Amino acid sequence: MPLIALLLGGWMIFRAVRDHGPEVTIEFEDGTGVEAGKTQLKHKGSTVGTVTSVDMKPDLSGVIVRVQLQKSAAALARRDSRFWIVRPEIGFSGVTGLDTLLTGVQLAVRPGEGDLAENFTGLEKAPPPVPSKQGRSFFIQSDRLGSLNPGSPVFYREVKVGEVEASRLADDATSVLIRFRVESAYADLVRTDSRFWNAGGFSFKVGLLGAELKNTSLESLVSGGIAFATPEPSDKNGPLAPAAKEETVFKLQTEPEKDWLNWRPKISIRPEESGPDQNPAPKDLSDVMKAK
Repeated sequence: MPLIALLLGGWMIFRAVRDHGPEVTIEFEDGTGVEAGKTQLKHKGSTVGTVTSVDMKPDLSGVIVRVQLQKSAAALARRDSRFWIVRPEIGFSGVTGLDTLLTGVQLAVRPGEGDLAENFTGLEKAPPPVPSKQGRSFFIQSDRLGSLNPGSPVFYREVKVGEVEASRLADDATSVLIRFRVESAYADLVRTDSRFWNAGGFSFKVGLLGAELKNTSLESLVSGGIAFATPEPSDKNGPLAPAAKEETVFKLQTEPEKDWLNWRPKISIRPEESGPDQNPAPKDLSDVMKAK
């Protein structure tokens, strides 16, 4: 019996060592809800690691979380990988982390590139989404960000045709640059002379001729949004302008002029596949935002 127990124990230890990948260390400013032996690291819905310890940093400025990765997930520990804590968030732009209401918080990772690494600095929230290769991206220059956050919708004639991806201050800090992407089917609706305005928020005006309520959707009222219109060919506007190229910069207006709402140019809606003039999307928004 002792020999059998020894062999069984040795087999269990061998299997545990065989299945274990590297242990990584992640520093967070706030580790609320993260528990050793309970909190799991997940990627694409699968558990790829488990938290083994949670300790305070020596200077008490945050916590140090150690995660034991599974052997099959060893490639996640790359220099550019990003880790964050998933907590429930509910908004008009979507619902995320809802399952953590029952299971507790989870850790998530976006695989990176580069050499294998063991030490990481965690993010306080999920990083901006990696842009899709479908569609075309543009920039809006605005005096202030307002309620335009990643996921805020972009409308054409009150139909959602895209969404905001990221934002940052301009290099001289006098304005805000907002990057958004329009789906490939609607990309040609954006012309070089298109006009953009803030479609979010609530506006109520009272004048001599009566009151005017800003017409907006419930989604844009809460999460913000951008709307745009394109001039139709006419003696006043001239011929239909060419389609805007990737990363063209437009100016965001506070509200539309009445003429803009009456524009009805005939523009063919393209198939869902990317058009021939599409440029490959960058691997990460931060690189393009810095370059712009």
